[in-house]
Amino acid sequence: MGKKRKTPGINGSSSADIAFMLLIFFLITTSMDTDKGLARRLPPPVPKDQKKNDVDVNKRNLLVVLINSNNQILCGDQFVDIKQLKDKVKDFIDNPFNDANKPEKTEEDVPFFGKVMTAKKHVISLQNDRGTEYQAYISVQNELAKAYNELRDDISRKKFGKAFADLEEEQQKAVQQIYPQKISEAEPKNYGDKK
Repeated sequence: MGKKRKTPGINGSSSADIAFMLLIFFLITTSMDTDKGLARRLPPPVPKDQKKNDVDVNKRNLLVVLINSNNQILCGDQFVDIKQLKDKVKDFIDNPFNDANKPEKTEEDVPFFGKVMTAKKHVISLQNDRGTEYQAYISVQNELAKAYNELRDDISRKKFGKAFADLEEEQQKAVQQIYPQKISEAEPKNYGDKK
């Protein structure tokens, strides 16, 4: 029998470099999922001298949207299907006939539009039950956003001949002054019996 030859060991000095290069390659070539959320602008902070209960909203300016634990939607005083919600909200916000049961209209001087009657004092109050499914909550949020978007698009097309998203920044601000997005969310409560 002959002598056993030792096999030389693998040089491991470059393995850290290779691992680092693979990590960099992975980070550069892989797309990461981005967080999704609801784009909302929060109201300004309450001044220190103002009490929490000082915010008083006229009842006619308030539309309460409730989602119970069975994912049923109560809009105002009647149950509605998710497909009906957007049109109900649009009608409430726009109040085309200055209905006494909908937001009061006030005259305002708006750039590009001149004197306009707006229902800018309106508030949509969204409340949900703790047992509400997340998808139902998101669907309601989407319908509320669609209502505002459609109202803004309609007036943008009438005045400027293009969609709200295609307007200049000053024009968008003017349209937002006519239809300000006012959605108030309350803490979830237990409205139904489902836990």
